[in-house]
Amino acid sequence: GVARVMLRLATAFASYGHRVDLVLCQVAGPYLHHLPASVNVVALKPSPGWLGRVSVLAADPLGLGALLLPILLPRKPPGTVRYIPDLAHYLQRQQPVVLLSAKPPANLAALWARRLAQATTRIVISERTHLSQELQGPHQRKWRWRFIVPLLQRVYPWADAIVSVSNGVADDLAVQARLPRERITTIYNPTASIEKTDDPALAAHAWFSPLAPPVILGMGRLVAQKDFSTLLRAFAQVRAERPVRLIILGEGRQRAELEALVTRLGISEDVWLPGFVDNPYAYLSRAALFALSSAWEGLPNALIEALACGCPVVSTDCPSGPTEILDGGVYGPLVPVGDAAALAQAILSVLEAPPDPARLRTRAAAFSLNQAADR
Repeated sequence: GVARVMLRLATAFASYGHRVDLVLCQVAGPYLHHLPASVNVVALKPSPGWLGRVSVLAADPLGLGALLLPILLPRKPPGTVRYIPDLAHYLQRQQPVVLLSAKPPANLAALWARRLAQATTRIVISERTHLSQELQGPHQRKWRWRFIVPLLQRVYPWADAIVSVSNGVADDLAVQARLPRERITTIYNPTASIEKTDDPALAAHAWFSPLAPPVILGMGRLVAQKDFSTLLRAFAQVRAERPVRLIILGEGRQRAELEALVTRLGISEDVWLPGFVDNPYAYLSRAALFALSSAWEGLPNALIEALACGCPVVSTDCPSGPTEILDGGVYGPLVPVGDAAALAQAILSVLEAPPDPARLRTRAAAFSLNQAADR
């Protein structure tokens, strides 16, 4: 999600006539071919780990206490730390007016690199997810993440502006990073213009034939945050009530675990996990319903994209984003996190009485790319 949003913003800024660099630690990923020629890709070079650590300390010599546990002592430094020296050289060399970064590792790297370079570039950092929930999730097992909060409290105030993708993220970040709430501006994620919904192979697929059972769609990385196990259990309950099928788009470390659950639930014939797909809109435009089962989010792009395709939605009322997108449940039911029975009932009710697709598309227009880029 973050990668797609940054690509969309870069494209929009370039279309406004600005010079835009997309500065990457790794020039890789499935979305690079979407970049217009007007966006210049800058590939940073990694330094040895020790040099990255020294660079951070040089940028903030008085911050030794906060740096010690998350940066200086771990056997391996955080991946972005190795790119800070070259990012500092980039700032000195190109002197961009402003640098926009997203997520804590990149935000910290940007702020340290500016100090190291003694550059005048203004830094806008962006928080994309509900930080307290993220720290209680998989990151809780990562040693350095246990000590990240004091680091954010020290470094984030250096930013010229701080952006969050939802009010829920902003409220949480203000508490975690001890920032005045008024310092954080909420700018909703931009959705892409939903143009390419055609896919001849998908249109010919038996699951999307006119007489086939309705298809429920899930979408996202196969990781604990997305809680697809709850979606599978809810689907099994729905399937016991009526013919229905489930497709979950995305790839991730939980694939084997989820496939085993599919087998245990006895729903293998009606569940399909095709992995990553480049054009999810073709699926969204054909699905009977999109279900978001996440345990936490920032502002889930997939939920907005489903609305933009006119696809009915149900969602967990997770922190944070869904209640803001769906206006407290006006545009789709909200259910408790991890409650398979409640999710199943919401799915059944929406399948029984789907909302007007035009109304859903109108709601999605509030999250347009131009509005986000302008702000």
